[in-house]
Amino acid sequence: MKLFFSNRQLAHQPQQYMVHGKLIRAFENNDRATTLLEALAGAGLHPLEPTDHGLAPALSVHADHFIDFLQTAYAEFMKLPNAGPEVLPNIHAYVGATPSLAPRGKPRPTGIIGRSGWYVGDLSAVIMEGTWESALVSAHAAVSAADAILAGDQAAFALCRPPGHHAYVDRASGFCFVNNAAIAAERLRSRYKRVAILDFDTHHGDGTQAIFYERDDVFFGSVHTDPSAYYPHYLGYADELGAGKGAGFNLNRPLAFGSDDTAFITANHDIINAALKFGAEAMVISAGWDAHHKDPLSKLKVTTDAYARIGDLYGKLSFPMVIVQEGGYSLEAIAESARIFTQAFRAAKGV
Repeated sequence: MKLFFSNRQLAHQPQQYMVHGKLIRAFENNDRATTLLEALAGAGLHPLEPTDHGLAPALSVHADHFIDFLQTAYAEFMKLPNAGPEVLPNIHAYVGATPSLAPRGKPRPTGIIGRSGWYVGDLSAVIMEGTWESALVSAHAAVSAADAILAGDQAAFALCRPPGHHAYVDRASGFCFVNNAAIAAERLRSRYKRVAILDFDTHHGDGTQAIFYERDDVFFGSVHTDPSAYYPHYLGYADELGAGKGAGFNLNRPLAFGSDDTAFITANHDIINAALKFGAEAMVISAGWDAHHKDPLSKLKVTTDAYARIGDLYGKLSFPMVIVQEGGYSLEAIAESARIFTQAFRAAKGV
């Protein structure tokens, strides 16, 4: 089983993160990647350099004007008088109040303040000098893992950092800039008619859901904390089942605060069974370790043992899989959970 990661993914080094009205050091930092590399080495995986795939895979999912923004935002922002150290928007676009007047596609503003408020959804998606390089190479890791599947491997792991499942077609949010899982799924679609993305990060993969919500070729299932009082707040509810051609191909299993291993594992069974019913031929797993009770963002009581059990659960599935790294912010918890999940997954799948 191959692992893809590049040290170029460490170029993104955000210093700020807004939480509960305070700017603090970002939870999504390079220590996560180095800890994950050590944990996965303990599971027998050692990183391979991703292939440079250029912009095409990112553009298969994201709007070209959004990708242009990510490439140029930092340099433009630094030209502002008295600019801070990183891109943080002080205004956000709202297009839902009057749909008939809502701007669509490329934003009207040409200035960096207006564009930042359009393309950056919250104050956790901080853009600094190395952000674009890290985000693009993170996408390359996802594509390289998908290509390993297309070449005949049964499983591959993309250590994507920054993560991606909160990134929309044209919006960065939740520490995410480019949607790595969506890009991997699009790559797999070049061969497989039906692909499933299953997400067990403690935060709902709202960006991934939005990208595929009206499609019938990619199923999305998510196990996450109830968003009614938790990030991402606006999506992730059980009644979101897909729309148009995608009706019936989206399944959310929100968990109440304090849910334990049994609830977490049962919900993973549910989304797996739905993916099997959908007729998935290949799968992308959005793997987050932040449901763990030791995680600073967790509201659940999930233990390390649960990750071993779901690693076995996913490993026993017969179709090929790309594992894409998402969240997890306790170094202790991710060191335990990533290793034990991967060990159980590899043992069950025989990779």
